[in-house]
Amino acid sequence: MDLLGFSDLLVSGTWVTIKLALTSLVLGLLFGLIGATAKLSAFKPARVLATLYTTLVRGIPELLLVLTIYFGGSMILMAIASQFGYTDYIEISAFGAGVAALSIAFGAYSTEVFRAAIQAIPVGQWEAAQALGMPRGKTFFRIILPQVWRLALPGLGNLFQVLLKDTALVSVVGLNDLMREAYVATGSTKQPFTFYMAAALIYLGLTVLSTLVTTWLERAADPALHRGRA
Repeated sequence: MDLLGFSDLLVSGTWVTIKLALTSLVLGLLFGLIGATAKLSAFKPARVLATLYTTLVRGIPELLLVLTIYFGGSMILMAIASQFGYTDYIEISAFGAGVAALSIAFGAYSTEVFRAAIQAIPVGQWEAAQALGMPRGKTFFRIILPQVWRLALPGLGNLFQVLLKDTALVSVVGLNDLMREAYVATGSTKQPFTFYMAAALIYLGLTVLSTLVTTWLERAADPALHRGRA
């Protein structure tokens, strides 16, 4: 379907949406792991900072976070750069602001998913590794983390679907994502139903695809569970 000559525009916007979602996912997972380990740390300041991060970010709408980073980030960077003698204007791209906002938001929610998964691992596994002389860091990455992924995958899959839909918020700062391109096509053709319905179907398709990938990952991470269901 040519969609009145705007199909290429929607395809381009879809690709931008996918890149935004995947980049935010990778960084958000990193933030979540760091946040979860900080919350479970014996170092009290780390626990306080992690709790402050999750409480603050989860209490702020994602749209407000996008706008704050896009408009306020430039001011902060310019203030820092001015201390080193740099006086030119520093602009944060819409894509960069979107990645930062969505990664921070995803990280705050995934922190709790990772924390619950880590706590679900029996303490005896930590103690057994310690008895064998394995350092705590090595224990975490070689024994605990592989099991954490298996336990956290269902929750992370749900969070990614939310993230995928939240990418539409970045269109308000001018990013040419799927939602923005659908808006442009609507303004040119005066046919909002056609293009917003097309965008809805594309988002639905991406959501179904992400569900299939998540299901495959869950089965790969826990084949015994999959055989039990079969």
